[in-house]
Formats: sequence, structure tokens, C-alpha cells
Amino acid sequence: MEKKLKVGIIGCGGIANGKHMPSLKKVAEVEMVAFCDIVEERAIDAAKKYGVEGAKTYTDYKELLKDKSIDVVHVCTPNISHSFITVDALEAGKHVMCEKPMAINAAEAKKMVDAAKKTGKMLTIGYQNRQRKDAKYLKAEADEGVFGDIYYAKATALRRRAVPTWGVFIKEDQQGGGPLIDIGTHALDLTLWTMNNYKPKYCVGTTYHKLNNQTNTANVFGDWKPEEFTVEDSAFGFVVMENGATIVLESSWAINMTDTKEACTTICGTKAGAKMIDQGVLEINGVKHGNMYETRPNLDGKGVAFYDAGGYNAGEQEAQQWINAILTCTQPTVLPEQAYCVTQILEGIYESAKTGKPFYFNN
Repeated sequence: MEKKLKVGIIGCGGIANGKHMPSLKKVAEVEMVAFCDIVEERAIDAAKKYGVEGAKTYTDYKELLKDKSIDVVHVCTPNISHSFITVDALEAGKHVMCEKPMAINAAEAKKMVDAAKKTGKMLTIGYQNRQRKDAKYLKAEADEGVFGDIYYAKATALRRRAVPTWGVFIKEDQQGGGPLIDIGTHALDLTLWTMNNYKPKYCVGTTYHKLNNQTNTANVFGDWKPEEFTVEDSAFGFVVMENGATIVLESSWAINMTDTKEACTTICGTKAGAKMIDQGVLEINGVKHGNMYETRPNLDGKGVAFYDAGGYNAGEQEAQQWINAILTCTQPTVLPEQAYCVTQILEGIYESAKTGKPFYFNN
């Protein structure tokens, strides 16, 4: 039997239990051997459910990093600690998958990029939406030139009433921001990736704290505590790229709108355009034979009697491609430099919102 990669999990909370650990459990080439969380019970529970026999548990991530047998670390902690834990892990000789967003600001993200280059270890960020079938199809079409020059795009991450009330999501000192940095980051990543454009010139942003103090909210996760809701409830950005392309980014956890969706992108090119109607539903439009057309590719794998190609999971696909990249010494789907650009733009929108002026990037 070939040697399996040994994985350590740092942060055993919601995203670790919801995506990372169950996905890694299905990857044959790995075994989870160590779990760390500041709440010891969470690490112990994770080890029992996902770890190999004899898996170790820690409350101090630096102790986990001392284990030279660990090949890979997944950082699943609050945003504020992404950068320094990742840098420490890379310098300890581990490959690192860090959950999104990359960091709370561009300076911290740059430290992660530099550490990966310095150590020669692989670093990727958890933008699993790239692994969705609709996202892969859209990217393939873009790479083949179907859309021509993509000069306008819209990145959408809008919820009507779905503010995450658990953990530290609504606390600015721990997360660095609200829906923009939490779900807007996914929509922006999909958009930049599809466009293959990572050179922003300037942006204008606005953030709102309009619903934070409301009660009896009909929030799907239960009412939030107004005194704890210190991040924005909505944020919007207008981004101009160096080549003149424009991106509009809209994000909200709670907005009075029925036409909501998240982790979706719309692109408009000189030859054709496309819109993610919702996650998994893609519509492409253009002109053929002197007529306008709209088409939706069949992405569910159905069409044959008694056969259902369901069971596709973007988180599992993310984990498998990441481990394959390490084993084959090839690039992972999400490059750290790409995630760094996402963080730059998010920070630019926040800064513009604070100053009331455009934010210019110095690339």
C-alpha cells in the first residue's frame, strides 16, 4: 500500500465539520491524524469521528505543527488567525489548505503568499465553488474563447434573511467584515477566475449597517443579537480592471429582496454572455445565424432511464484535487496569488466605503 498523506486539522468548528473533514474522509490517499481546537471537546469529538486510530488532539496549534509526520494542514479557524497560522504551518514544512477568505486584509494575505514561495510548500484557499459543474463548464467555455473579450461581469452573493448567528461571523474584530468577506468573496473569486483577470485598477465601495439593530427578524438561523452585530449587513462594489473591464459586486446577509442567490456570476463578452441563474443552473446567450439564442447545458447527468448521476459534491471535489496536486506536484485549482487578488479587492471596497473615495490599487 502506498504511503498516505497525513493531515492535521486546525479549527474543528462549523466549516471543518461541514466541509473539510467529511470531504477528506472520502479521499483514499489521506488519513487525518491530528486535530486542534481551542475548545478541547471539539478536537476530541472530531478525532473520534474522522481520525485514524490513535489520532492526537491539541488545544495549541503550535504543538500540532511540531509533529514532523504531518504532511498537510487545513486551517479552519476564524478569519483573524488565517494568516499567522498558515505562515507558521508553511514554515513548519506543511502544505496548507486555508479556508476562505485568505486573510482579513491584503498585507496578511501577502505574508502567506511570500511564505509559500519561501518554503516551497503548496498553499491553496478554500474556494470550493470552482468545483461546481456549472462553474467548471463556464470556465471551460471562457478558456475556449466562446465569450470573446469579457468586459463586464456581476458577482452576486445576496441573502434575504440568512445572517449566520453562530460562532464569530457577526463580530468585526474576529472576521474583518461581514457578508462581503464571507460570501461576497466566493462570488468575486468565481468572477475573476472565469475572466482570468487579476489586475484591478481601482474600485468604489459602499457598506451598510441598516438592519443590524432590528429584532424579530425572520432570520433563518434565528434572531441575531444587535449588540454583537458589528459587521456590515450589506456591501457593494464597483471594480475597474487595468484592461477596462468592469465588475459589480453585490453582497448581503439580509436584504429586502426576493431575487437572491449567492456564489454566482454573470459575464458579458464580445461574442457571448452567461449567467448563473442559481448554483448549478447556467444560461449562455449569444447570436447565431442572425438570431439571438439562450441555452442551458444539461449539467445534472440525467437523461438515461433508471440512472441518476447525483451525489456530486464540490467540497469533496475540492479535497480530492488538492490532495492530487500534492501527490503529483502539480498546481492546485486555486493559486495563492489569485486568492490574494480577491483579498486586495475586498479590502479596497471596504477602504473606499470608509473614506468615501475611490481606492486605487498599486499593482
